[in-house]
Amino acid sequence: MKNKILITSALPYANGPIHLGHLAGCYLPADIYYRYQKLKNRDVIHICGTDENGVPITIEAERDKKSPQELVDFYYKHIKESFERLGIVHDNFSRTSIPLHHKNAQSFFKKVNDKNYIITKRTKQYFCPECKRFLADRYIEGTCPFCDSKEARGDQCENCGRWLDPENLISPRCKICGGTPILRETEHWYFRLDLLQPELEKWIEPKKHWKNNVKRFCRGWFKEGLVPRAITRDLNWGVPVPLEEADGKVLYVWFDAPIGYISSTMEWALRIGKPDRWKDYWLDSETSLVHFIGKDNIVFHAMVWPAMLIAHGDYVLPSEIPANEFLNIKGGKFSTSRKRAVWLHEFLDIFEPDLLRYALSVNLPENKDTDFDWDDFQKKVNNELANILGNFVNRTISFVNRVYSSKVPAAVNLSAEDREMLEYLLKTRGVIEDRIEAFELKKGIKALMELAKEANRYFDRTKPWETIKEDKEKCSRTINTCIQVVDGLAALMEPYLPFTSKKILGMLDIERNEWEKVGEPRIPENKKMGKIEILFKKVDDERIRIEKEKLGIEEAEMVEIISIDEFSKVEMKVATVESAEKVENTQKLVKMVVDIGGEKRQVVAGIAEFYSPEELVGKKIIVVTNLAPAKIKGIESNGMLLAATKDNELALLTIDKPIDVGAKVS
Repeated sequence: MKNKILITSALPYANGPIHLGHLAGCYLPADIYYRYQKLKNRDVIHICGTDENGVPITIEAERDKKSPQELVDFYYKHIKESFERLGIVHDNFSRTSIPLHHKNAQSFFKKVNDKNYIITKRTKQYFCPECKRFLADRYIEGTCPFCDSKEARGDQCENCGRWLDPENLISPRCKICGGTPILRETEHWYFRLDLLQPELEKWIEPKKHWKNNVKRFCRGWFKEGLVPRAITRDLNWGVPVPLEEADGKVLYVWFDAPIGYISSTMEWALRIGKPDRWKDYWLDSETSLVHFIGKDNIVFHAMVWPAMLIAHGDYVLPSEIPANEFLNIKGGKFSTSRKRAVWLHEFLDIFEPDLLRYALSVNLPENKDTDFDWDDFQKKVNNELANILGNFVNRTISFVNRVYSSKVPAAVNLSAEDREMLEYLLKTRGVIEDRIEAFELKKGIKALMELAKEANRYFDRTKPWETIKEDKEKCSRTINTCIQVVDGLAALMEPYLPFTSKKILGMLDIERNEWEKVGEPRIPENKKMGKIEILFKKVDDERIRIEKEKLGIEEAEMVEIISIDEFSKVEMKVATVESAEKVENTQKLVKMVVDIGGEKRQVVAGIAEFYSPEELVGKKIIVVTNLAPAKIKGIESNGMLLAATKDNELALLTIDKPIDVGAKVS
């Protein structure tokens, strides 16, 4: 570990609110890592800000009938407040529209230009005859030439992650009017990535510890060979190119945006009254520069930005680029531009922030895309946070309050079992440290929950509700040990669940956590407890139903898409019900014997509310015949019948004209 750590998280575009996909991609992981490093008392700062230049801003401003400045002013405040409500801490949260950044980005451009890493080219660019203007890349959509996605942008395909030029698109269309653009000649400035490829490859090659997704992207681009990349655009919003001959041009947002990390650090130094303090991070080789990003930003942070830094020559290069995959909604991707998302600010209007922090932490898309699902969220809150973690903390402190007059009992002559519990606590601290240092944050939060499970098991095994009557010294040791574990849990959860950690500190009447003391008995005997409170309120079914409706996705749309090959594995046959009877002591189950064509099967189905056994006998129905057998209420079911349901109604699927039993359904 180097002496200083400079953490950045990708600058969010100030063209819409933050959604859960953004959070899981980079902002929550960056905050967890930063909070952990602070608890370790390391020299660390977390820098971010809104990206307020470029085409995404002008597109959204035009849609909203606002000026770009009005739009970014609104979303800067909105995004900053949303992050703060979730407990995400930044040492500085800046903006790329401020004069400091414009000056800094122009200075950066000039130095790279003076070193001959920038050239001009006359090229053809799409022009919209209807809108009467040149179209920057994000004003153009079309079909991706690599994966055939119909919603590729002119700069990148979100579906396959490939970096594109507008001319690569198949069937391009203007994003504003929907018309077909035409190519016209114009002039732009290009960054010579081709000249920097050898140095980039030499720099990246030793990064054996980097995530596979990052290294895989880089290898693919190196194999194809880097080419000069346009870094200017025909726009009237953004950082003006600082050359007389470039009148009317602005810096391409992906050239100016990462420079925003430096500008934000400069702004931080000015704000704390130490204007040169930014140099201690950006100009010192002992700085570990960590960029938290989503996978759609890999090419820019792992290749373009390092190439820019190498070309400039003064600044440190990234040490770590822990890029996450995508968090999706079941059935599709989050999308700010298409207004398809679970928005952070709306979520926090209803739920406590740590419920979301936990649900996302245990489901981070660290190595593959994952889905956000409301039912899964409910299970994680109710079954894990409330029933496991919250239960242990509350049962422990409630016992102290009820039995020991709110004072921590003494621990004399700890037993082997008591010591094992404290050793498990210490071991968990080490596991969480190792996982966070390796950017495996999901494994860290799972280790925390395993600790809470083990603490509950310890409480149950030692049975303090019995030993308080039979062996008061043992009971005292048990509860003292549990209090030490509660204290340790408060510290270990702080990076993940800071609000809950603070609540527990209040219940213990302790001011702050001490990471390095986790595993030691930090809470003295006779320590007075604070006011107890419920840590996690359970989420009810009605709330989840409302949130599903709000999302605007019908259940049918939320079903995972499968291929025709996957579907073809399902075997369905026409069957006749030969006998049927209700299953005893149940309201819904019917046991049937069905003939599927020379073979009889027993099938159990929950249809008694809709069909009597007498009605079923003789019916020709459709049965899935290649499912693994299942036991329902102890009765084996060897097949599944098909039915349609809606609004508490059910109808069996049958056939509309005579056909022999055993006929395959396809």
